[in-house]
Amino acid sequence: MDYCGGGCTGPSRAAGVPGSQPLGAQEKTKKEMTAKGSSGMEVILAALENMQDLQTVLNILCILNELVSVGGGNRVGVLVSKGGTAILLQLLLSASKDVPPSEELMLQLHSILAKVGPKDKKFGVKARVNGALNITVNLLKQNLQNQKLLLPCLQVLRVYSSNTVNAVSLGKNGVVELLFKIIGPYSKKNTSIQKVVLDTLTVLLKSKANSRRAVDRTYVPALLTIYQDWHRNDTRHRHAHIRKGILGCIRNVTNIKLGRKAFLDADGMRILYSTSTECLPVRTLDPLVNTSSLIMRKCFPKNRLPVPTIKSVFQYRLPHVPAEGPVAQLYRQPPEVDDVVDESDDNDDADTENDTENEEDDRDCCLQNDDIETDLNKLRPGEQASRTMEELRMYERFFSELSEDFQGYHFHGSSPCQTPSLPSKSLSRIVVPTAPDMTPSDSNLVQLECADRALDQRPGEGLEQALVRELGRVALDGGAAPNGQRPAAESEVEREDDCSSHSSGDQAVLEVPDTAALLPLHDPELYVEMVKDTRSVPQYSEVAYPDYFGHIAPTYREHIVERLYGVQRSKIFQDIERMIHPNDILDKVVYDLDLQSCPVVDDGECLKFNSLFESGNLRKAVQVRKFEYDLILNSDINSNHYHQWFYFEVSSMRAGTPYRFNIINCEKSNSQFNYGMQVLMYSVREAINGRPCWVRTGTDICYYKNHFSRSSIAAGGQKGKSYYTMTFTVTFQHKDDVCYFAYHYPYTYSTLKMHLQKLEALRTPQIYLRQDVLCETLGGNSCPLLTITAMPQSTSNDQICQFRNRPYVFLTARVHPGETNASWVMKGTLEFLMGTGPVAQSLREAYIFKIVPMLNPDGVVNGNHRCSLSGEDLNRQWQRPNPDLHPTIFHAKGLLQYLSALQRVPLVYCDYHGHSRKKNVFMYGCSIKETVWQTDVNATSSDLHEDLGYRTLPKILSQIAPAFSMASCSFVVEKSKESTARVVVWREIGVQKSYTMESTLCGCDQGKYKGLQIGTRELEEMGAQFCVALLRLKRLSSPLELRHASHFLEAEGDLIETSCRNTRAGAGCCTPTWALRGRRSADFSRGTPRPPSSQSSTTYVLKEDEPSFMEEVDYSAESDEETDPQENPGDEEHLSDSEAVQQHPFT
Repeated sequence: MDYCGGGCTGPSRAAGVPGSQPLGAQEKTKKEMTAKGSSGMEVILAALENMQDLQTVLNILCILNELVSVGGGNRVGVLVSKGGTAILLQLLLSASKDVPPSEELMLQLHSILAKVGPKDKKFGVKARVNGALNITVNLLKQNLQNQKLLLPCLQVLRVYSSNTVNAVSLGKNGVVELLFKIIGPYSKKNTSIQKVVLDTLTVLLKSKANSRRAVDRTYVPALLTIYQDWHRNDTRHRHAHIRKGILGCIRNVTNIKLGRKAFLDADGMRILYSTSTECLPVRTLDPLVNTSSLIMRKCFPKNRLPVPTIKSVFQYRLPHVPAEGPVAQLYRQPPEVDDVVDESDDNDDADTENDTENEEDDRDCCLQNDDIETDLNKLRPGEQASRTMEELRMYERFFSELSEDFQGYHFHGSSPCQTPSLPSKSLSRIVVPTAPDMTPSDSNLVQLECADRALDQRPGEGLEQALVRELGRVALDGGAAPNGQRPAAESEVEREDDCSSHSSGDQAVLEVPDTAALLPLHDPELYVEMVKDTRSVPQYSEVAYPDYFGHIAPTYREHIVERLYGVQRSKIFQDIERMIHPNDILDKVVYDLDLQSCPVVDDGECLKFNSLFESGNLRKAVQVRKFEYDLILNSDINSNHYHQWFYFEVSSMRAGTPYRFNIINCEKSNSQFNYGMQVLMYSVREAINGRPCWVRTGTDICYYKNHFSRSSIAAGGQKGKSYYTMTFTVTFQHKDDVCYFAYHYPYTYSTLKMHLQKLEALRTPQIYLRQDVLCETLGGNSCPLLTITAMPQSTSNDQICQFRNRPYVFLTARVHPGETNASWVMKGTLEFLMGTGPVAQSLREAYIFKIVPMLNPDGVVNGNHRCSLSGEDLNRQWQRPNPDLHPTIFHAKGLLQYLSALQRVPLVYCDYHGHSRKKNVFMYGCSIKETVWQTDVNATSSDLHEDLGYRTLPKILSQIAPAFSMASCSFVVEKSKESTARVVVWREIGVQKSYTMESTLCGCDQGKYKGLQIGTRELEEMGAQFCVALLRLKRLSSPLELRHASHFLEAEGDLIETSCRNTRAGAGCCTPTWALRGRRSADFSRGTPRPPSSQSSTTYVLKEDEPSFMEEVDYSAESDEETDPQENPGDEEHLSDSEAVQQHPFT
């Protein structure tokens, strides 16, 4: 009889004839095997289940074993689906009752079960229920010397152990001790058995009970000894899989506190460090090095941050404390309760770091279904209970454009309208240091002012050192400078005749670059005047050079950096060396804000640090090696976390020497620093030489988990969390330079005030511009509110009516202080709106713009990353803002509620933000339909009915803005975002087109800027293109309302697009110049958006931007490739260059 059946394609062998089987059973088996429709596998299993003859069973098992061996996973899957697992386990139980059991039968059964088990998800449960675990264990104990039977039994045991309950049960039955009897030192024999034993033991030790059992029996030192022996003798690396198996056991046993202690007591750090170091030159041994690294980092003793408290250094007493929330908890904590080292066993396994962020930061890269709003009532926009009209009447003064009659105004005058006079040029002493031995070579240098006093030169000190010491930074007054330095200026007013050239060796001419031609909105002296009126908690008395000099975008491309292989591993090993060789660590504090007088170590052997200026953030600097520094960031005021934004000064460096900087208290589980982003540096020496610009810099950049423990207090109740290190290396070009480092391009509150004054000076008679103070912040700073539109043509009723009835566009930015890119985008928007060209004029005639360019001035001034002085994220306060704690949000929402009460709901609301974990620029909007689609909520078609107009503006931006990615946009409403500006304005005010526009902090991976890090030029361009998108949006809805329709609607209509002249590779003008080109499109002239091209990426499903963060992976390049929308030329034709409208630089 052929037991393979007709359907069997595998090898067959003659099977014995059933001997002792009863006649009735034989007939039953025959019927089952020949039944119509039976497959070959069913025939074999039926025969196996009913046969009682041992030889026949063995023959069938041999056939089955060969079938599943050559047939791969498909045949095993068929066997499982036909109930083969239960039949095999039942046969195993029956065979175990024989005394002694048939060795050949046990061998065949375990060989097949080892192949079947991994394909059957319920194999572990089935085996436990059938009693197969004890059968295999007993068989293993009785055959430790039987190599033939030992291997299949171990393979099945490995599959059993993958079930957690089974692993605990097997541990209680002494399997851990049994396996350690088989593991041995280096040997060329039986390596396959050794590998299976180690794999089984690795799985068993995932159980904490088994790990404790291994520690109690001192197996950790034994594993380290065995690993050393294999490492020492396996010189040709032929058995790296054995060594990896041993490391796997150590990795799992060190998941518990007792295991980590046993590892350290056994000198495991030194053993793994030395063996890993020897493996580094061999690329094939990287798995061993990576696993060793994970173990060492996990076992590195947890320490608390070297600061007296994790709360902010600066304290601000609130007018009243909220009743609940993190700030209330912070105030209720006893003084002695702060950051404590968490010694619990709930320690994150370092090799599977997929931490979800506890902070309120955007978690859009991995939308969780349980966070998506499922309450349809909350998804229906509608007026919520708000303030009465009488309460809202206070906002009437901010809308004088609705009642302005312009009587007495001369509309056709050629002179600009009256503007508030700007402050006269300040004569305050602002001393700008420069190296006296350097002759500035750039022609755009002018003498600002000079020192009229001799430097206090110390014995043996050169003039250059004296200048750096004496004129360490720009000071605002003549008082004593911080850190024990002498004041940078002795008097507040400089006599004009005191400025003269110096010829003596102890005096120097101080020069700064004249950037006025390239930065018309920047004025150093005006900036200083703005700073003097800015209020900060630390009461800053200094100005950072970059904010004083200004920034000109570099003329070259700054590419996203490809990280070299092994960088992260190398940095981690250097950190581990600190514990192994503690005597090599200096551990010298060189900067500390927690001390009343910040130390200034002037021994010439260390760098000097400073962050006591507007937006500065650096709490402490510790020199750990001669050219390596650990840096600690300050928490947001009235908070104990949010460490991301940094901005600090470094001086007294050597030229040509690599310095490593480690920011050791980062909190996010991943960062774009792992994907090509660099830090920003500003060199004063370069600025004096005519290159005042922030540049991307740093090598060996990576971001990884460190050994500093975050207590549950700081981690929102989560135990076992650690801080992260962001490390980078910089080689300075100039000796004794003064350099600044920042997370992103700084944009201070004083810079905003300066820009607003300069913009107002540019106002023409055609521009309606009004600046108001929306409110005063907690810290006493004013929150500016701008109104921009076009002046009416005349005082006729038609013109005044058209003026008053223009739709509103409401824009806000910088609610999160650390997202400075939002301010640069806003700067581009404001400059465009104040432009003199026809497109800017048409835009002003189309809308009335209400703009709050900085919602969180206090956070910006004091160097916070996310919060205001209240210690709260203002973008989570829009539902119920408190007028005392959240005044800017309270009154910004009041403006919107006032418009809603007047039936003048804005057409568009957009809040400018920055994103730290994704590339490109993109938008978040609100959609009922797209939210429900992501859930299992049953909704009728009427519930999901909505106008798709919310997609129009993002779609336009994706067509005209090279940095914008439609594929990254999302319109899902999440529960965690229900109190954000975007959702509240959509839900309560009824603004359908309510958006958050996110700009990357890193760069772009699509379009014209693919592979480039984003700069201020691209950010400002994005702000300008947002304006043009609004104009196109107007054309789609009511094109004939535009006064300058002839510019855009000739023939079938012009499609307006802005493009920034890319001067990165040239040596020309460094400022953005937007040249507007007309493009024709019949689709848009008909008022309907053009369907997406097949070549353009129009996928709206939110996709994760980066792969999951696994720390053993050495990231070197991006994994996701997206279609470049710029490759789609479409069916629109460009105008020639001669037809392009040449605009004012601010248009």
